[in-house]
Amino acid sequence: MNELNITFSGELWEVEEKGGWHFVTLPKDDAEQIKFFTSDARGGFGSVKVTVTIGETAWETSIFPDSKRDSYLLPVKADVRKKENLQAGDVVALKLTVAI
Repeated sequence: MNELNITFSGELWEVEEKGGWHFVTLPKDDAEQIKFFTSDARGGFGSVKVTVTIGETAWETSIFPDSKRDSYLLPVKADVRKKENLQAGDVVALKLTVAI
């Protein structure tokens, strides 16, 4: 199994629509690296399965391409935000692992 490990910081933001979804947008350079690494291994809608660590909390999720931002979006679920005391506008340091 091959792994791609990326460490970066990004701002946590909330979708303005109903539902309260929170995301971090990946840096464009990292998004390009992920696109190349997963060219034959993407799921529905171009999603990519990842393992993410923020602080002491790790979980598995998928990142999703966003043509508006020309990058990927990482959803950050409420449970993680609560455990790590995060809210929209916070800059979070995280580790993202893509395994194929």
